[in-house]
Amino acid sequence: MSPRGPRVRVALATGPRPWPGAGPADLAVAVDVLRATSTLSVALANGAARIVPLTDTAEAIARRDADPGSLACGERDGRIVPGFDLGNSPSEFTAERVGGRTLYFASTNGSRAMRNVSSPDSGFAAWTLGSFVNATDTLERAAGCATVFVACAGKLGRFALEDAAFAGWLCARLEARGAVLETPAARMAARLAPSGPGLRALVEGASHGRYLLSLGGTFSDDVAFCASLDGVGGSPTLGPDGRP
Repeated sequence: MSPRGPRVRVALATGPRPWPGAGPADLAVAVDVLRATSTLSVALANGAARIVPLTDTAEAIARRDADPGSLACGERDGRIVPGFDLGNSPSEFTAERVGGRTLYFASTNGSRAMRNVSSPDSGFAAWTLGSFVNATDTLERAAGCATVFVACAGKLGRFALEDAAFAGWLCARLEARGAVLETPAARMAARLAPSGPGLRALVEGASHGRYLLSLGGTFSDDVAFCASLDGVGGSPTLGPDGRP
């Protein structure tokens, strides 16, 4: 049954820029399931004060050093960057470590998508983090907007299956509530959206999932966590400055 009032209009890009036809929107949803948006959802749930996405690791260190109490976080090729305080594992971003702090976050893929949607000239009124671990929160937030743009980070400039899978999950559930999927990518992703036990297998079987699993240890735990549904609650909408 369609909801009362204007229907939500949803656009989707399954990879990084260029994003043809993105245009202005009330909300942009940045998606990097493995692992940036999953990890930072944990950080915000644990009281992080601000997320500042950066593409350059040296800039993250410089800004951390100029801002007492802040942290430089992220990875290159999945591993923590030398000189960073935290990597990109959800288990690192505890309340004791990140509560009340600004996080200067530079990852291989996710921070680029987040920077694109959070920049003042992006055309997006607000942005949020989308992942399976905060899926229902993201759905409810998007359902309250008139226009939504879902921006998948991809991997090294290419399509990433796990990001498109979450985007499809979100689009399918918005469509079930009466939303209009305005781009072919949104309609295609919605038709291919995973559900139930197939979700974990999809994330583990994706290219980056297989890479992280090959590293073993906590990386394997990260993949399992990122493939779980609604493990984190309370993900907020963020302003251009990265504050809830």
